[in-house]
Amino acid sequence: MTVEIDEKSGFCYGVVRAIQKAENELNSHKKLYSLGEIVHNSIEVKRLEKLGLHGINHDSLHKIQHEKLLIRAHGEPPSTYAAAKRNEISIIDCTCPVVLKLQEQIKNNYKKIKKINGQIVIFGKKNHAEVNGLIGQTDGDAIVVETAKDLDFIDFTRPVSLFAQTTKSIEEFNKINKIIKKKMTKTCKNDNVVFESHNTICGQVSSRKPHLEIFSKMHDIVIFVSGKQSSNGKILYAACKNVNKKTYMVEDENDLNSAWFTDAKSVGVCGATSTPKWLMEKIAEKILKLASENNLNL
Repeated sequence: MTVEIDEKSGFCYGVVRAIQKAENELNSHKKLYSLGEIVHNSIEVKRLEKLGLHGINHDSLHKIQHEKLLIRAHGEPPSTYAAAKRNEISIIDCTCPVVLKLQEQIKNNYKKIKKINGQIVIFGKKNHAEVNGLIGQTDGDAIVVETAKDLDFIDFTRPVSLFAQTTKSIEEFNKINKIIKKKMTKTCKNDNVVFESHNTICGQVSSRKPHLEIFSKMHDIVIFVSGKQSSNGKILYAACKNVNKKTYMVEDENDLNSAWFTDAKSVGVCGATSTPKWLMEKIAEKILKLASENNLNL
């Protein structure tokens, strides 16, 4: 039995950058606060906690003063920066450049569309950290669409400017885009009412889905490594499962089941953009160990 680790899986650029900045700070000061989990992977979070990273929520933000705070790759709304300034908190801003660009797009677009009584619509996961940061660019005046059912909150007789959370599925975004366009054409008779659609899904993220579909077809068994809270992980796991029914999601090596590998000749190990490469390597080693202990096609 062979075990292959997908070379394109693992941390995206934004997460790599955030973790590197956190490690650099912890190497010299041994203490750093992070607003929310720096990455949606409990194994990596625990590793960084041992180095001195302390995760806090927004309620706790108001209780600390004169400390250093890391803004993770997801980004934050303007209100977070204002709260940090009031408490004289130094910020290490690790907002992903892709997310930062999207925040600016929404902020600028909101100023323009409000002049014509328009609406900002964000296709994304409700209460997700990135989405909260995007809503903040509109002073809370944005409509979040998670499924087609949420489209009822849109007034189709008014202009609409659609954006997407950077880690959403491009296929789902296209479906939502198509439905909105159809509803506006049917409902609004005013040619001056515009609909603008902005595909703001990260290219590095969207390109992984077709790659993982090919990778999954190449192996008898696929082990997808991801934290349970990762939105990106759920999307990519579903993509793998769709083409290979023998795809299993695990958080760490303890979730592996030796029975999965019976009669398997090849195993592929891959993961989300929030999955560290070292964890995939550790899981690959455990799979080979299980195979050796159970005499599985070695």
